[in-house]
Amino acid sequence: MTDLSAQPRTFAVFDGDLDADWADRYSHATALAVDTEAMGLIHGRDRLCLVQICDAEDQVSCIRIALGQTEAPRLKALMEQASIEKVFHFARFDVAALATGLGIRVNPIFCTKVGSRLARTYSPRHGLKEVVMELVGVELDKQAQSSDWGRVDELSETQLAYAANDARYLLPARDRLKEMLQREGRWELAERCFACIPVMSDLDRFRFTQTFEH
Repeated sequence: MTDLSAQPRTFAVFDGDLDADWADRYSHATALAVDTEAMGLIHGRDRLCLVQICDAEDQVSCIRIALGQTEAPRLKALMEQASIEKVFHFARFDVAALATGLGIRVNPIFCTKVGSRLARTYSPRHGLKEVVMELVGVELDKQAQSSDWGRVDELSETQLAYAANDARYLLPARDRLKEMLQREGRWELAERCFACIPVMSDLDRFRFTQTFEH
């Protein structure tokens, strides 16, 4: 099992947006792991509070989003950069949260939850904790998951460590899932599913919950 106590290679916390240096270093990546924290699960009611990013070099940043903030230009440019694959777990939520909170249209996307459902058909458990435990060998501590993320200026070290770790292991999990999907002949299907995520996120944002029902 990987030692979860290990610190990221580089870690920084920003208010409102990335600084120019971090935006530039991330802009050269081919893939970035991304996660978000919000006040709840209902878009438009529960505001976006934190955005976490990690690259393949284990450089982690947490961006605190202030109450009433509607823009983060450097983050937006990065999330919309077509040359960088953005890797989420349950991207449907995070993509909707970024669009609702900051007007960001994320593209392109890899979702480890969708990838897990298509690749790990031998398992009924596709949560981040289970996926990372099996594919990366890390046991994530989820105790801070349900906490007050709205106190962005006073987030505890425990909250920030939890947030960082939820992003840190997405890229190796993505690599393993991609290998499995290609091996099982499901990679093209996965790519088509990932391409649908922005549409599903928009349906969630505008409460079209029954669009595909009979």
